[in-house]
Amino acid sequence: MTLFRSCLYNVFFWTWNTVVLFGMIAFFPFPRRMMQSAVRFYTHGQRVGLKYIVGLDYEVRGRENLIDGPAIYAPKHQSAWDTFVFYMLVNDPNYILKEELLAIPLWGWYARKCQGIAVDRDGGATSLKQMVRDTRDRLARGRSVIIFPEGTRAPLGKRLPLFPGIAALYRQCDAPVIPVALNSGLFWSRRSFRKLS
Repeated sequence: MTLFRSCLYNVFFWTWNTVVLFGMIAFFPFPRRMMQSAVRFYTHGQRVGLKYIVGLDYEVRGRENLIDGPAIYAPKHQSAWDTFVFYMLVNDPNYILKEELLAIPLWGWYARKCQGIAVDRDGGATSLKQMVRDTRDRLARGRSVIIFPEGTRAPLGKRLPLFPGIAALYRQCDAPVIPVALNSGLFWSRRSFRKLS
């Protein structure tokens, strides 16, 4: 049954991606907020697919630690799901992402439109300073910033070295930094076809 549900969800996932990502082209002429709303709609659709096809939903423990105003959230990165969830938890989130992702057709265009903070991971101190400047800008606009401190998805139970970005943001941005523990890798692990409930 798990394999069957996973097959159904993967069909849904790619169908939903295709329909919504092409549909979002219509939002380009409009302000960023409208594109952000379209992305939120997309992520809620993924949640519905997981819930009703796979039987998988999410639970938040420590919701009282979410900040009404702008903050920096630093979650562990285990799954593609981690990139969805903050659209359901935080008002107007802004992700820090690796620069290469902006080259992905459609997806990268939307990330630019939503003012994602792109980081050249080989750019050294120059890239780090630009990330801090961009983060300060987003925080000043009332947006929360999401950074995956390890810089990539890690297999369940494996610790990767932290990139210096999170320490720089902690020291140089006048905003709360909230660590976030996830267990998404138990249910939707990296590069896994199977989705568990």
